[in-house]
Amino acid sequence: MSDIWSFLLQTLTASGAAAVLLTVKWMLRDKLSPRWQFAVWGVLALVLALPVSGGRYVLVNWPLAVEFLRSFLTGEYGALAHVSAPVPLPRFDGIPETAAERLYAVYLTGVALLLARYAAVYLRLRLALRRGTPAGAAQAALIRETAERYGLPVCPAVEVKGLSSAFVCGVFRPVLALPAGEETDGKVILHELLHLRHRDAAWGLLICLLRCVHWCNPLLWRCADLAGNDLESLCDQRVLEHLEGEARRDYGRILLSMANEKYARAPGTSSMANGGRNIRRRIEAIARFKRYPSGMALASVCVALVLAGPCLMGTRAQSVYTGGGFLPQRLRPYAAMASARTTPCTTCAGAFDTYAKAVLSQCGIFRAMCAPLSEQDILAAELRPAADGDNLDHRFMASSLLWTSGLEAEADPQYGYQIYNLRPVENGAYEGLLAVGVAWSPLLGEWDGTVHSRYLAAQPLRAEKQGDRWVILPLGDFQVLQGDQRVTGNLGLPVWVYEAQCGDFTLRMRYQTTNYVEESYVTPHRVLSPAPLPGGLFTSGYYSTDLTAVYTGDPEKRQEIQSVGVSCAPMTFGGERPELQRGTGNSSGSSSTGSSWGFTNDLDWAFHGDEIPLGGGGGGGSGGSGPWEYLPPDCYAADFYLNGEKAGELTLLPVEGGFQ
Repeated sequence: MSDIWSFLLQTLTASGAAAVLLTVKWMLRDKLSPRWQFAVWGVLALVLALPVSGGRYVLVNWPLAVEFLRSFLTGEYGALAHVSAPVPLPRFDGIPETAAERLYAVYLTGVALLLARYAAVYLRLRLALRRGTPAGAAQAALIRETAERYGLPVCPAVEVKGLSSAFVCGVFRPVLALPAGEETDGKVILHELLHLRHRDAAWGLLICLLRCVHWCNPLLWRCADLAGNDLESLCDQRVLEHLEGEARRDYGRILLSMANEKYARAPGTSSMANGGRNIRRRIEAIARFKRYPSGMALASVCVALVLAGPCLMGTRAQSVYTGGGFLPQRLRPYAAMASARTTPCTTCAGAFDTYAKAVLSQCGIFRAMCAPLSEQDILAAELRPAADGDNLDHRFMASSLLWTSGLEAEADPQYGYQIYNLRPVENGAYEGLLAVGVAWSPLLGEWDGTVHSRYLAAQPLRAEKQGDRWVILPLGDFQVLQGDQRVTGNLGLPVWVYEAQCGDFTLRMRYQTTNYVEESYVTPHRVLSPAPLPGGLFTSGYYSTDLTAVYTGDPEKRQEIQSVGVSCAPMTFGGERPELQRGTGNSSGSSSTGSSWGFTNDLDWAFHGDEIPLGGGGGGGSGGSGPWEYLPPDCYAADFYLNGEKAGELTLLPVEGGFQ
């Protein structure tokens, strides 16, 4: 974390996890053993240790709240709170100028002061231990005897004046501190040696560090207190498991003398502040001490795993706020833009789908979901409230904040959208052609009834991944043309073109692909859902081909040609030439492998002109592994037949530029 917003995101996300853990611990307070009551805090420790990322949250949509505050207080939209580390990473960019920078400086100051305070306490304690005297013979013998009886480790022991109870100090070179001039009970020694064996001083140090980082979060401070108390309760449980009968009851009486307020919660020690309320809770636990059955361990593991899943993985926003509801009118744009930034498109298909829904609905919030962060400030300035005169389809009116896509004609949501000619390009990006249906208007010019059946608007797009979000970059303006509402074979739009020359003929293969997200595919019985699918997938793909032979020779010699035929199949550069099928008579066809053929006899040149259609084909299906399932082939192998005889074996290569 390197700014106040990243700290807020980290600490609030941890607060959500803490609230969940506190609720579950309260519900299972008499069901889980002290071991697992303390172990559950390990889930919160992992949440605090892992940087928050990916727009995930626990309990409350904290990323949305943080981004709303950022944009509302600063008017900036072009950034997201990014947690790069779970601890503060100060940046030295000169004197803080903005309110957010000054507030972050205050936060860092608080961290530094608390660290200094804990360091001072620890140094003062170490000086006191250095001034202490080695434990007397009787105390040393008691320590050795206790360690040998229970198989516990030992460490150097010193007697220090002013201590009210014994404790272990140090993580790497521990020392057992004992009150000077007093005889320490063997049960207290047992308690501290168990702390030593399980390195509980390290847990105390970690708790202190987390207090420093989250010093301004009272909920996490409360959790730190409870974790320390649970650690002591766990040590009590371990002690009681080593004692029998009257010794257990006597341990509860001795517990009253173990509170140590002078070095309370000192870092790197087993000295915990035990107020009267916690001492009473620990004594009550001792009174009802029981050995938990072994089966409870498995149940406890299951509880911990169930808690770890949602707390560590979190949840991601499934829908975007578009500007309605109970919020005051002036706050809605900030909340909507924050929701868009924190509900990014996570797939290539999701980005195309979201952009298409933005075009169809004129919804600026949908556009913000798939727009680069660098363009968010400009986009926010261009949004406008909807007016009564806006011609909007009520099914697609998703927001009061409208956006102009550059499409001058009125989009027709009943057509939906299609993505044509999708292909991977450099750096893991994809390019494709978005086509939406548009309603006719006089602005589009006179209808030509000899071509396709409706008007389409097409725009070339590029989808690329920026950070953890997929964004859409328009590569050109919308172009309106007469197209076709069929799912495939829309050759009114650009296609890949392959050509080869054989004598006076040019053989030409046109190839086109169509991809769509299953949930957004429009059929006669299903309308387009207005909600974007930021995590959608291209679940289906289709391709279509169109094969022609173009005569380029002397028009006077055309009558000598009675029949033309072509058989072709896709091929890779340098690959083995496939075996091609020869047709007879007037026939055409295709196969699932992408091969096609067309033969025509008794040519009617007056009817066909110089371009002779030889058929085509297509195919496709659902469940593909990705949008590139129907990429155009490298080239086509072709056999050309003239007047019934093979005139040449050709290779149809992509034309320069690829598209026509």
